[in-house]
Amino acid sequence: MARVKNDGPRRKDGVWDPLKDNKADKSAAAVQPKTPQTLSPTYRLAFADEDFLSREELRPVRLQLELMKAEMMLAEAGIKSTVVLFGGARIPAPGQAPWAAHNETQRNNLIAASVFYEEARKFATLCGVHSAAYDHQEYVVVTGGGPGVMEAGNLGASEVGAPSIGLNIMLPHEQAPNPYVTPELSFNFHYFAIRKMHFLMRAKAVAVFPGGFGTLDEMFEALTLIQTKRMERIPLILFSEKFWRGIVNFEALADFGTISPKDLELISFVETADQAWKIIADFYGL
Repeated sequence: MARVKNDGPRRKDGVWDPLKDNKADKSAAAVQPKTPQTLSPTYRLAFADEDFLSREELRPVRLQLELMKAEMMLAEAGIKSTVVLFGGARIPAPGQAPWAAHNETQRNNLIAASVFYEEARKFATLCGVHSAAYDHQEYVVVTGGGPGVMEAGNLGASEVGAPSIGLNIMLPHEQAPNPYVTPELSFNFHYFAIRKMHFLMRAKAVAVFPGGFGTLDEMFEALTLIQTKRMERIPLILFSEKFWRGIVNFEALADFGTISPKDLELISFVETADQAWKIIADFYGL
């Protein structure tokens, strides 16, 4: 069968390079004459047409792109496994005033919770030190990339020279990545579902600190996948037993019969970073 000739740009090895072809197309489009035809939205190259890519019908393509971009970049960076830190964006660093308190009670609660900013930082340093033994390809810290507990996680990793991942999400608030995320591992998402997939696809452990609706959503997503065996059993560690037992009555679910009593064994409660790391080390025989 005759081979189809392609006169597009080629790499040094002589193989056609579609990426260079796309760049060449963009360059050619930039110098085209401005006519009613070339200025028409229908004339734009599909991959360069943001209006087209933003259409409702293109949502499956956008979902695929969000899944593939982070997957490809993390694979190219050699990231094989992660330790996930979930937790509240509103929890301040020790000595800092809460930025989101609406009354004195909230202010006092959040100031007291700053101890968990510090424990998240310490926990991330432990992960980062251990990750170094694997050339920072295993046990890499990943957070939501924002402030609060997320910032503490990225900060702790950076303090021991370890890379860390930030998976940001487009929101009216908390949009900018914290300054401690490794720039080459800083990602931004539109879709919560794809972001949560990337949190758990490589996870060897999940540590959950006090937080709000987003933290609860992430925690229960992980619990559900482990409970239903859609992902392997991994340590799922909740920092602050008092906080979590005040928010969720896990035993009541078991007593009522909507979960199995054995499902309670999927959760471990800790107060300190050292306790959390010991659970991970014992689980994997480190």
